[in-house]
Amino acid sequence: MSTKKVVLAYSGGLDTSVIVPWLKENYDGCEVICVLADVGQGEDLEAASKKAAAIGASKTYVEDLRTEFVRDYVFPALRAGARYEGLYLLGTSLARPLIAKRQVEIALAEGAQYVAHGCTGKGNDQVRFELTFQALAPQLEVIAPWRTWDIRSREDALDYAAKHGIPVSQSKENIYSRDQNLLHLSHEGGVLEDPWTPPPDNLYQLTVGPEDAPDEPEHVEIGFERGTPISVNGKLLEPVPLLETLNALGHRHGVGRLDIVENRLVGMKSRGVYETPGGSILHEAHPSLESITLDRQTSHFKAGLAIRYADLAYDGQWFSPLREALDAFVSSTQETVTGDVLVQLHKGSVKAVGRRSPYSLYSEQFATFGADDVYDQADAKGFIRLFGLSERIRNLVSKANPSHPSPWLAKWLGDEKDAER
Repeated sequence: MSTKKVVLAYSGGLDTSVIVPWLKENYDGCEVICVLADVGQGEDLEAASKKAAAIGASKTYVEDLRTEFVRDYVFPALRAGARYEGLYLLGTSLARPLIAKRQVEIALAEGAQYVAHGCTGKGNDQVRFELTFQALAPQLEVIAPWRTWDIRSREDALDYAAKHGIPVSQSKENIYSRDQNLLHLSHEGGVLEDPWTPPPDNLYQLTVGPEDAPDEPEHVEIGFERGTPISVNGKLLEPVPLLETLNALGHRHGVGRLDIVENRLVGMKSRGVYETPGGSILHEAHPSLESITLDRQTSHFKAGLAIRYADLAYDGQWFSPLREALDAFVSSTQETVTGDVLVQLHKGSVKAVGRRSPYSLYSEQFATFGADDVYDQADAKGFIRLFGLSERIRNLVSKANPSHPSPWLAKWLGDEKDAER
């Protein structure tokens, strides 16, 4: 009888390090194959790979997914304007489907029967991994240790690690749960579980404190082609170095800090502190360019679509037909979103201060407050009269039928009667 194979999404952190020996203990000595995805977390992946072998993994795949992550996940979400609940730039949400996709590809190539992850039963990531598994390879069985084992907390996991001689970087004093990639660094747990407690200064790792940032603002020019960022200060850059460049600029000026309480998919609220320096710069620049290249109706409709797009990404439905259909719409809107945006970075803030495009719909001739020969201001009278025609008709009908007045007229009539009394 052949040994069962489990392909584990492995990071080298506390949870997945504990899972490797736990799987071997509880699944009849199964073969554990680790997938270590490089999405720009800035860790020593070679050391993590050696650690996986030392704690019982039969094989570890170290996969460089950085370009695919930025090109095929971060940039599409940027073009869509996706911010979950209007704030969160989806750093973790966008990386999980990519990691799970590569995990499935390796599981199929290895002839594995199981895929496993280290997500807790309270979080969103379990959904993101497992919806991807279902979309791409529903025949694979899923093992989610946090939903079945006796370990109930990260303190318990630390005790298990110590008992089995597993080296981990976390301690009971430094218990934060963190996730990092090229787009962001998230912080959860510890003192952050009290929403009244301000984040400690030593929590942040990707950004300097705004008070420690340079006193002088810095201006950065970002070039876009069809909604995709392609250059910084006139220099053409591939996706990864472009985001790295903006991350460095954002770091220096303390840009991209966010402290929010969000609504998790599973129904509870959770507090997260995020650092998204380069992403915050891009999400300021891109809509500024759209402001001069998209017409009013498309712009307004796209703003509503961005909410749905963000929900799909947050909820782990990246590989859904709807997300793919929304991308087709977004791609159409981005045909003219080409040009440059000038952003100002200063003391934790980022704001667009200039924008230009060969496809700009902005006309100084029409927009000027000075004298012009292209716009007859008297035309506005007829436009306003027609634009308000339905309101005028409603008011006239209400006066002709006082038993059914408009709500506003009814209130006015009621006030008049009260005055007569």
